[in-house]
Amino acid sequence: MVKSLITCNCSGSFTLDTDALSHATGFATHRPCSALCTTQIDVAAQGLTDGATAICCTQESRVFEALADELDAPQPPLIDLRDRAGWTADTGPTLPKMSALVAEALLPAAPEKTMDVVSDGLCLIIGPADVALAAADALGDHLSVTVLLRPGEDIPDRRDIDVIAGRLVRAQGALGQFQLRIDALQQVQPGGRGALHLSDPRDGAQTECDILLDLSGDSPLFSAPEKRDGYLRADPTHGPSVAAAILAASHLSGTFEKPLYVKTEPLLCAHARAEQTGCTRCIDLCPTGAITPKGDHVSVDPLICAGCGACSAACPSGAISYDAPPVDQMFRRIQTLAKAYLDADGHAPRLLVVNAHGAEMIRLSARHGQGLPADVIPLEAPALNGFGHAECVAALAAGFASVTLLPGPTTDRDALSAQIALAQAIGGPDRISLLDTTDPDAMSQILFDGVAPPPIAQPVRPMGSRRQITRQAARALHGGDGALDLPDGAPYGAVLVDPESCTLCLSCVSLCPSGALGDNPDLPQLRFQEDACLQCGLCATVCPEDAIALKPRLDLSDAALDQRILNEEEPFACVECGELFGVKSTIARITEKLSSHAAFSGDKIRMIQMCDSCRVNAQFHSDNSPFTGGERPRPRTTDDYLSKRRDH
Repeated sequence: MVKSLITCNCSGSFTLDTDALSHATGFATHRPCSALCTTQIDVAAQGLTDGATAICCTQESRVFEALADELDAPQPPLIDLRDRAGWTADTGPTLPKMSALVAEALLPAAPEKTMDVVSDGLCLIIGPADVALAAADALGDHLSVTVLLRPGEDIPDRRDIDVIAGRLVRAQGALGQFQLRIDALQQVQPGGRGALHLSDPRDGAQTECDILLDLSGDSPLFSAPEKRDGYLRADPTHGPSVAAAILAASHLSGTFEKPLYVKTEPLLCAHARAEQTGCTRCIDLCPTGAITPKGDHVSVDPLICAGCGACSAACPSGAISYDAPPVDQMFRRIQTLAKAYLDADGHAPRLLVVNAHGAEMIRLSARHGQGLPADVIPLEAPALNGFGHAECVAALAAGFASVTLLPGPTTDRDALSAQIALAQAIGGPDRISLLDTTDPDAMSQILFDGVAPPPIAQPVRPMGSRRQITRQAARALHGGDGALDLPDGAPYGAVLVDPESCTLCLSCVSLCPSGALGDNPDLPQLRFQEDACLQCGLCATVCPEDAIALKPRLDLSDAALDQRILNEEEPFACVECGELFGVKSTIARITEKLSSHAAFSGDKIRMIQMCDSCRVNAQFHSDNSPFTGGERPRPRTTDDYLSKRRDH
């Protein structure tokens, strides 16, 4: 547990009030050094020896980590106060911001979950003969290489490299477990004199490899190819790109740790019921194709998942959630930043959410430009697409005046835009925005020109699932009355039923994955609890009468937590015993339609108007009862066989 902070003003380039920082954070703070990483390294060494010390410098992290190893001390927490707060053109107070950054950085970290991926170095190279064979020569000492040439290309007169010809028509998998299908496959026949001969072509050949080096120059074999581990692709006409791909491939042999980015709860999944498809949000968003249907729920291939986080932000039920780190860790970071800033007498903070690319932009702006305004607090998310509407609205409810997201080159813009649109509908369009620039100076200027709207008067810190946090935060922002209209595809909303078309067959109730739709065991009623509705669309899909429609909205009133009746009718009384069953209008329609049918002539039509018990009883006592039959034959015994033998 950290008890003290070691600070450095980096050659006096910014001001640090260590007494005020100590008072605001509660940690003992040493007088600031000016050259902690060089001439004052002994201060860092003493802190590492004493333990329970955090060092407020990340630029020279290698120095401090090596020092800890040399002293056989635990690796210290490193906090960046200089680039994110100290180096700024803003003349306003930076203490609240520094206090918030310290508090957030010292939150307990969740343990990382990983799995081992083994690559034996089996590499398949695809591409023109001259480029592919040169790559094979470069990799031959590091990997077990096979070159796949196009049909018709000349086969080199050499056997130090395995060469085959054919067309790669399908590729699946990732590092260590690629599965390939090759048509028109021809293999070298090594015997005989003269040029090497090839076998007859055959289709449907199956093979496997650990590494796939694509130098063909054709379309990539996978969606989001840059996110597919073990798949390296380069333009065969660009030498530096080919060299970089070869170098990367040479390092892909051995055992690697693959992070487990998401966790799943199949019982919560609303993908399908009874072979009817409902929610497909995660499947539609996954850039790598790692998410596929598996019965009533979806399955995530951890070897293909690249951890973009879009599925977690879009999942309406929490069946898929980001786990590197967990979703609740992100909410704790947001609330800690806001609380620490406000507790240090800060006012109207603005949250800037970035990924690693955005963090580097902040460092460049701090060193060479204006840096960040004093009221803009950066939050680095491992996966920006995982920062969804729930996190945005929670930040506003925690006390942030606005939330700005800065996407990077690897960010899925469509997925992020959908989450921002939903967050704006809930939190307000003037409070949540996308800062789409790759210029550090432009980023700083936009933030300096921005004006923070008034924050919430009474911050709240909701707890629970993403849905519960969103609802509690929205109520804090807007009060507990009314409903907010949401864009199409939102995971919150109402179910609208046309009572003229609905026959109360209750097919929707039996397939509703969240229990939002329910019935009444005593009366013909269709009930609905709006807070539980995922807007998956299963009810509308299975309704035989097309009587159901969806209305995306967020009802903030307490009525959303209660069941209300969407449709009800008068029950029918059994003509024999008077017990209530079925729906009166439905029984009347069936009776009318079947009254002229030969199978229901005479008193048989009354069976339609009987409850289950009376109908069975009436059938049993009818003249042509299906339950009646002749006397059952007596089973034969040993005495029967013996008596028959005696008679003979």
